[in-house]
Amino acid sequence: MPMLRTGKRRILAGILIGLTFLSSIVVGLGIGFFLSGSHNIDVRGDLSSYTPALPTQILDRHGELITEIFSDEKRDIVPIDELPKNLLYALISREDSTFYTHKGIDLVRVAGAAFNIITGRYFSGASTLTMQVAGWHYADRTVIKVKRKLKEIWYAFQFERDLSKNEILEIYMNQMYFGHNAYGVESASQFYFGHSAREITIAESAILVVQLASPALYSPINHPERARSRQIDVLTQMVNLGYVTQNEADLSFREYWDSYNYTRSNISSAYFDNDSKAPYFSEYVRINLNDMLYGAVDINKDGYVVNTTLDLGYQVIANKIMDKAFHSINERYKTKSDSRLAIVDETYVPIVDMLSLLFNLEDIQVAGSKQKKAARNEFYKTISPTLEVMSLIFGMGEVKDLTQYAAVKDQLSAKKTTVEGALVTIDDHSGHILSMVGGSDFETKKYNRAVDAQVQPGSSFKPLYYSAAIGSGKFTTATRLYDGPIIFYDDAGTKYTPTNYLGSWQGSVLLRYALAHSMNVPSLQVLDGLGFEAAIERASRLLGMEEQSENRTLFPRSFPLGLGITSVAPINMARAFATFPNQGKAVVPIAITSVLDRNGNIVLEPEKERLREQQSNRSKDREVMTPQNAYIMVSILQSTVEHGTLKWRRINIGGFDGMPMAGKTGTTQNWGDAWTVGFSPYYTTAIWFGFDTPGNSLGRELTGATAAGPVWAEYMKTIHAGLERIEFQKPETGLIEMKVCSVSGLLPTSECDEGLTDEVFILGTEPKKFCDIHTFKHQRDDDLIKGLQDILLIEDFGVDTFDLDNLSSDLFTSDLPDSNFPPDGEEPEINPLLD
Repeated sequence: MPMLRTGKRRILAGILIGLTFLSSIVVGLGIGFFLSGSHNIDVRGDLSSYTPALPTQILDRHGELITEIFSDEKRDIVPIDELPKNLLYALISREDSTFYTHKGIDLVRVAGAAFNIITGRYFSGASTLTMQVAGWHYADRTVIKVKRKLKEIWYAFQFERDLSKNEILEIYMNQMYFGHNAYGVESASQFYFGHSAREITIAESAILVVQLASPALYSPINHPERARSRQIDVLTQMVNLGYVTQNEADLSFREYWDSYNYTRSNISSAYFDNDSKAPYFSEYVRINLNDMLYGAVDINKDGYVVNTTLDLGYQVIANKIMDKAFHSINERYKTKSDSRLAIVDETYVPIVDMLSLLFNLEDIQVAGSKQKKAARNEFYKTISPTLEVMSLIFGMGEVKDLTQYAAVKDQLSAKKTTVEGALVTIDDHSGHILSMVGGSDFETKKYNRAVDAQVQPGSSFKPLYYSAAIGSGKFTTATRLYDGPIIFYDDAGTKYTPTNYLGSWQGSVLLRYALAHSMNVPSLQVLDGLGFEAAIERASRLLGMEEQSENRTLFPRSFPLGLGITSVAPINMARAFATFPNQGKAVVPIAITSVLDRNGNIVLEPEKERLREQQSNRSKDREVMTPQNAYIMVSILQSTVEHGTLKWRRINIGGFDGMPMAGKTGTTQNWGDAWTVGFSPYYTTAIWFGFDTPGNSLGRELTGATAAGPVWAEYMKTIHAGLERIEFQKPETGLIEMKVCSVSGLLPTSECDEGLTDEVFILGTEPKKFCDIHTFKHQRDDDLIKGLQDILLIEDFGVDTFDLDNLSSDLFTSDLPDSNFPPDGEEPEINPLLD
C-alpha cells in the first residue's frame, strides 16, 4: 500500500509538472501573439485618463423610463501607507499569496486551475491581484474566455513594469467592488462597519476580502452565517502564512461576533444618487444588478438598459395612497399620544410633584419637564438647522459638532415616534414586483423597509402554519376548536397562557371561523396538533427562508411563534401569501427581466431563466403544497374579507366591484406592528406600518384591521379597476364540497337547528360522522322538561300559559353569540389581540 501511494504521488506530480510546462508554453505563445500585434502602453497615462460615461436606464414593464442612474463617482481614496497591515495581509492571503514574488502571473496557480478544470473537480480562476486590476481596466471580466485571460496576463506584465507592488495594491484597494454598491475599501468599511478602513480590525479585514468572491452570497448583513464560515477560512490562511498569531485571530473573531448586530436595519447601498419615480424600487434594482454582475461593471457609467417588472401606473397609485396613509396614521398616532400624555400631565404629575415636595424627594420631581421637552423639540427642529448653516458660513467647527449631535438625537427620536410603513405588490404567478414603497421619505433615509425591514408579522403569520395543518389531514375547515383559557406547554416544559382581548372567549368554534376572526387560543391548538417542526418547515418555505429554518432565535420552538413572534420583511410575506392563489407553487419575487449593454447586446435575462426553470423537471421542487391544500387556504382567507377582520374594510369602500379578494390582518404584541396581506386572482399585496426602532406602541386604535386594512382595500380596489373579473383557480379533482353543521362541523341531522354551512374539504378528510351535539342537546332538553312536569304541579299554575316547546330554550339556553361584531351597519371596535 505505501508503494501504491508513492506511485500515485509520482503520477500526480508528473501531471502537475506537465501542466505547468504546458501552461508556460500556452502563456508564452499567447503573449507572443499579443506582442506581435501591440505595443507597449503607458499605464500611468491610461489610469489618469477620463472616459465619458453613459447613464444606465431603468425601464418599467411597458418600457417607460423610471430613472437614469448616472454618477461621476468620486471614491474615497486611501493611501496604501494609511491602511492597516492586517487588511493587506488578509487580501494577499485570500487572493494572491505570492503577490510580492511573482511578476504578474503565478504559473503554479495557472497549472492548478487547469488541473481542476481538466479533471472536472471544479472551475477555479488563476488571476493574481495584478491580473485583476489589469482586467478591470483593459478587459471585460464578465467574459470567460482564454482570449480575455491572455489579455489580462499581457497587461499585468505592463502594470508590473510601470508600477510598484504597493501602487498596484493601492489601485486594487480603492477600486474593487465589495458589495452593496460599495467600491473601494473605504466606502466598504464605512458601510459594513461604520468606521474608516484605517481602523479596520483583523476579523473585519477577513470579512471584507471575502466580499470580493461574491457579495451576493457572503454579505455579513444578508448572510452572516456564510460570511462567518468564509471569514474563518481567511483567518486560518493568515495564521498559516504567519501574518497573525492564532490568539490574535481568535480574539478579533470573538470581539467581532460578540458585538455583531443581527437585527441591523441599515442595509441600503453605500452610495446612491437617484431622482426616480420609484426610488425604493430603483435602489432595489441597482443592488440586485450589482450582485448579478459581481461588480465587474460600473452601472453608473456603462450605459446599460435594464428592463424591469415595475408598473409605473400601479406605482403612482401606491405612492399616492401610502403618502396619504403616512400623514393620516401619524396624525392619529400623535393625537392619541398627546391625549394620553395630557391625562398624565393633568392627573398624575401634580400628585408626584406634591409627594416630591412633601418628602423632599428631588429625584422624582417632574415640574417643568413638559416645558423642557417643548424647548428640546424647538431646538432640534428650528434652532439647530439654523446654527448648522451659520457654522458652515463662518467655519465654526464646535457649533457644527453640536448641530450634528442634535441631528443624530433628533433622528433617533424620530425612529421611535414616527410611524413608518411599506407596501409591495407582486404578480401571483410570475413573482413580478409591480410596485414598491419602502418608507415615507427616500431622501431622508434610503432604508427600504419593503425588503430590508425585519419586523414581527403578528397574526398575519397564522395562515402559514394553518396551511400545513390542512395539508396534514389532521385538521379541516370544519374542525371544532375551543376558544377559552388554556395553558400550553412546549417540549421544554415552558408554560404559555395566551389571552384574548379583555379576557373575552367564544367557546366552541370551527377552524374557518377561528382563522377569519384571528382567534389566538384556537390557533395555538392548531399549532400544538401540527407540531413545531412541521409548522416551521412550511412557514420557512413559504417565506423563502428555508436556510434559516434551524435558527431557533428566528423560529423558536415555542407557542408564541404561533402568534407571529418571528422576524420577516413585507416582501417575504407577499411571496408567502402569493403561493395560495398560485395553486401551491412557490412564488419568487423578481425585479429585473433583462439587461442590455450600450450596443443592445443581451447581458442578462432573468425572466427567460425563470420560465426555463418552470418548464424543467425542477418545477416539482416549487410545489410547497398541493393545489387542493392551496385552494382551501384561499377559501378560508376569503372568509376574512367576507365576515372576518377585513369585513369592514370591504364594506367601507363599497366592495371590490365583484373581484374575489382574500387576506389576513396582523397586529403584534403591544400594538407595535400593523399588517394586512392579501391577494386577488391577479396580485398579492403586503402592507406594514410600525416603527423603525422596536418597543413603541401604535396604540389600540391602530391595528392591522384599522391602520393597514383600509390602505390595502383602497389600493387593491384601485389597481384592479378595469381588469376582467376572474375566479381563483380551483383544482378539478381532489376536493369535495358538502354542508356541515355550523356548530359541530359534522354531517347534519334533522335536529341541527342552529344552521348549516357549506364547506370544502380535501377528498378523504371530509367528516364521516353525524352531528351528536344537537341530538344530545334535544335529549337533554326533553329530559329537563319532563322532569319539570313531574316536579311541578303544572295544573295549579295554568299549564296553558307555558310554551313547553320553547321552555328549554327560554330557561336553559347557553348559546354564545356567533361573533364579536355588531349588527350590519355598525362598525365594531377592533380587537387587536384577535387581529
